[in-house]
Amino acid sequence: MGRDEMVSVTRTEIEAQTKKALVAHGAEDWVAASVADAVGEAEAAGNRICGLYYLESYCQQLRSGRVKGDAVPEVWRPKPGAVMVDAKLGFAQPAFERGLPEALAAARECGVASLAVGHAHTCTSLGYFTGQIARAGMIGLGFTNASPIVAPPGGKTRVIGTNPIAFSVPDGKGGVAMQFDQSTTTVALGKITMAKAAGERIPEGWAVDAEGRPTTDPEAALGGSLVSVGGYKGWGFGLMAELLAAGLTGGVVSRDVKPLKAPEGPPHDLGQYYLLMDPDLSGVFMERLAQVAEGVALDEGARMPGQGKVLADPIEVEDKVWAQTLELAGV
Repeated sequence: MGRDEMVSVTRTEIEAQTKKALVAHGAEDWVAASVADAVGEAEAAGNRICGLYYLESYCQQLRSGRVKGDAVPEVWRPKPGAVMVDAKLGFAQPAFERGLPEALAAARECGVASLAVGHAHTCTSLGYFTGQIARAGMIGLGFTNASPIVAPPGGKTRVIGTNPIAFSVPDGKGGVAMQFDQSTTTVALGKITMAKAAGERIPEGWAVDAEGRPTTDPEAALGGSLVSVGGYKGWGFGLMAELLAAGLTGGVVSRDVKPLKAPEGPPHDLGQYYLLMDPDLSGVFMERLAQVAEGVALDEGARMPGQGKVLADPIEVEDKVWAQTLELAGV
């Protein structure tokens, strides 16, 4: 099959087959449903790196024990505005699902609350989680870290991961008015691995080789490091995400995380740190949001990040990716 041959699949079918594949490889039913929902949203949003692209890895790591498909997350609130979740080396999605109601309650009580998810598998799409916070009526800010792939500006030793930051704003009607979800590197690691798999070059400025020289070869990039967005500015944001995601959750630092998609090895043991903020505190948040959005819209073609985002259904999926999905599901 050619790389660009596509098949149209409904989101419901994508989630059903994803869940079936995960259960077949050792995940509990409710755990698989939680992860499948995230995969379905990623595909619907066109975020293929965080969708079915990851399913084979999930299944392999369930079989090898690198991720625990039967883990039952533990949730507690050590302080009024702080909620902690121990994912027990299971998936991040069900751990967040178990902790979110308590975090929302804490945010309503305190005005601001934190939700720290520790000892988890990679969360894949961070915006998936902050979006849930926004749809529940709170402003959501999230951070996570990943396996080391970024060297300091001027250096060549990998220290931190792509370390994404996501920010979601409620629209006051159960939806999301604004959302961005971005790595603190110029590009996500998955873009490099997908380019390598496709035999394509990458644009200059995405990565450097092992000697710190700019490269357009994805294989050399994977042997070197990614470039922080904006140089020192992006590096600073990446370090902030590292300290919050590892230091406030009990998760490991990026240097101790092995390649995320390797079939075997130690559990990821990553952390995700979220802040939930009540927009009603000032009494004027929605008014200010409207004013800012109005200013952005003054120029034709300009928009708020995520504004007007429509999730596709049915979804165009690469034929070979869908064939692999059905094979993993035992169809």
